[in-house]
Amino acid sequence: MSQTLEPGRLRNEVARILAAAGSTPAEAEQVAANLVLANLSGHDSHGVGMLPRYVDAIAEGGLVPNAAVRILLDTGALLSLDGQHGFGQIVGVQAMELGIARAKQHGSCILSLASAHHLGRIGHFAEMAVAQGLVAMHFVNVLSRPVVAPWGGGDGRFGTNPCCIGVPLAGAEPFILDFATSRVAQGKMRVAYNKGERVPPGHLIDEHGAPTDDPGVVVVPQSNGLFGALMTFGEHKGYGMAVACELLGGALTGSGTWHRPADTARTVLNGMLVVLIDPAKLGTQASFEQEATAFVDWLRQSPPGAGFEAVQIAGEPERKARAAREREGIWLDDATWREIVEAGRKVGVTVGATRG
Repeated sequence: MSQTLEPGRLRNEVARILAAAGSTPAEAEQVAANLVLANLSGHDSHGVGMLPRYVDAIAEGGLVPNAAVRILLDTGALLSLDGQHGFGQIVGVQAMELGIARAKQHGSCILSLASAHHLGRIGHFAEMAVAQGLVAMHFVNVLSRPVVAPWGGGDGRFGTNPCCIGVPLAGAEPFILDFATSRVAQGKMRVAYNKGERVPPGHLIDEHGAPTDDPGVVVVPQSNGLFGALMTFGEHKGYGMAVACELLGGALTGSGTWHRPADTARTVLNGMLVVLIDPAKLGTQASFEQEATAFVDWLRQSPPGAGFEAVQIAGEPERKARAAREREGIWLDDATWREIVEAGRKVGVTVGATRG
């Protein structure tokens, strides 16, 4: 059994739980809006299904409600920031607001954000930048139980380590490339497990290092207490990108890298390195707009391949999903809904008004 939920009412329920867990009303509403936007965008892995983990992380002390970003270094076009274990949806936005202002002033900005709790959908931050006419590049690492195996390895050694690139397009919707360096996001395996689904070959190995189609191997402990692992996309190429994200998002930012045995903590910390560029200050604005438009038009002129209706660019599927889900509501499986209800119960909130 499942249910479809109206986005506004779902935001209200999530915000109620976050407020009861310790957030101010404003913070609770902002985090709830971000989670629901991820669902609306088709990325259920980064949506309201993360709420139970956030509630547990607050109880652990690894997620600190109402924390703000702290400036460690500010040289104008170079920023070093500490997220102080605050909600990534809050300190990530604060960091981007600082970086965008610097890029508009100086033409570019490199910012490092350390020790933010789960940043959620990184595309959200790229969308902030392109809305101001900026190009954005994001490299992110994950400090949590390692769920991705290195190329040639047989167990998890690092996280899903996302990379994101945002490019504004004159007179058109932007290019937003946002992907995990694993074949799929860990959260998608949680969603598949909750739905009782199997996954295609090549995505997972079990706790013995053997291929499997069971998403449960990376969601719940197996018979020996160990977990399986996700595979990187593109074999050694995705693996290389994952390592780059760990080195740039984790080591260079001062946020730290993962090099210890796995634990069962629910806290998820991210480090993020962001590069912001203003094409207007670079002096290439006119040619950039012309050439980018010409290239995207050229791509769209390709005849559809077998099984496709048309060529798309990154960001289009999310925008289409938002339009559809705003109309039709957000579908949640029963297991995810029960986890949200239980998260509410832990903080004294009765959830149920959105079910229908």
